[in-house]
Amino acid sequence: MKFKYPFIFIIIGALFILNSCNSAVKNKIEDNNIVDSVNIKYAKGFDIQHFKNYTKLIIKAPYPNSKEVFEFKLVKSKNSKIPNSIQIPVKSLVVTSTTHIPMLELLNEEDKLIGFPNTKYISSKKTRKLIDEGFVKDLGNEEQINTELLLNLHPEIVVGFTLNASNKMFTTIEKLGIPVIFNGDWFEETPLGRAEWIKFFGALFNKEKLADSIFNNIEKNYLNAKAIALEATKKPTVISGGLFKDIWNLPAGDSFEATFLADANSDYLYKNTKGKGSLSLNIENVFEKGKDAEIWISPSFYTSLKQLKNANDLYSKFKAFKTKQIYSYADKKGATGGIIYFELAPAHPDLVLKDLIKITHPTLLPNYKLTFFERLK
Repeated sequence: MKFKYPFIFIIIGALFILNSCNSAVKNKIEDNNIVDSVNIKYAKGFDIQHFKNYTKLIIKAPYPNSKEVFEFKLVKSKNSKIPNSIQIPVKSLVVTSTTHIPMLELLNEEDKLIGFPNTKYISSKKTRKLIDEGFVKDLGNEEQINTELLLNLHPEIVVGFTLNASNKMFTTIEKLGIPVIFNGDWFEETPLGRAEWIKFFGALFNKEKLADSIFNNIEKNYLNAKAIALEATKKPTVISGGLFKDIWNLPAGDSFEATFLADANSDYLYKNTKGKGSLSLNIENVFEKGKDAEIWISPSFYTSLKQLKNANDLYSKFKAFKTKQIYSYADKKGATGGIIYFELAPAHPDLVLKDLIKITHPTLLPNYKLTFFERLK
């Protein structure tokens, strides 16, 4: 008799372990039972997979040298028993980059935005109206969001961006019980890769078909413009960038900016350099290589030839300065000072490409007017 109860406990324990194993196996089978995956053609930073009872949003590259993969289960049912899931469509959210604003507007979901850090940087008239009417609260500095105000708003999710793995602000937000989903659109290597992140927002708002349709249209317009650029018989030489604290920053050869210039069928003088970010050079080196370049794109934040010359007399010695073939996006701003290019361009690479084609091959797009760039006067 003395072995009776220990034996029962052993049986119960074994059954508990067996049941736990069965549940684990069931969950593993559920996770492997993919119904389909969304076709992500250009973006490298995220994937979307559909399962029977949920959609999995996978963030693979939210920041440089990221070794961590983030997965989020999106569910449509209010009664879903899937743990740590996010119900879609999302009814309220906070985003942290102006590049997210056009994505919301393209999906007609800007009214779901309830907070943003430094709202003065938002240029869109539609979203500015929501800010002015008090529907979108200013959350302070993007590097240190006002968490007390954020908690009072209690958005369903925060869409964040970060430069590295250690971001205490987002860790604090998650501890408050608000899921943070990193958006890595800024880290994509190609213009179409950046624009494809509209599918990320499409998944959050349960508008995947609409997001796919919008992106397909952007892609079609971009590729059509690229084909038109190939009709040019001559490639003008191009330089880019300008001085910041005595360092000339310009796009490296593998960057998305260099891709724009290549797709516009222009001869970017630094196209053969390595790197996906920026090159940091001194003005003498750039002058030696680029003094005879026919076109100069994005001369830092200068908005006139006079500003350039006053900043550094060597600027005026470039051929592009003498022929007044310098183009910048810095002077086109929203009502509160935000630069429109920074906000809108990632979602509309087709318009950026058309701008560059109009600048480098003006006869190919005779009726097109520049969207972002202006020639310095």
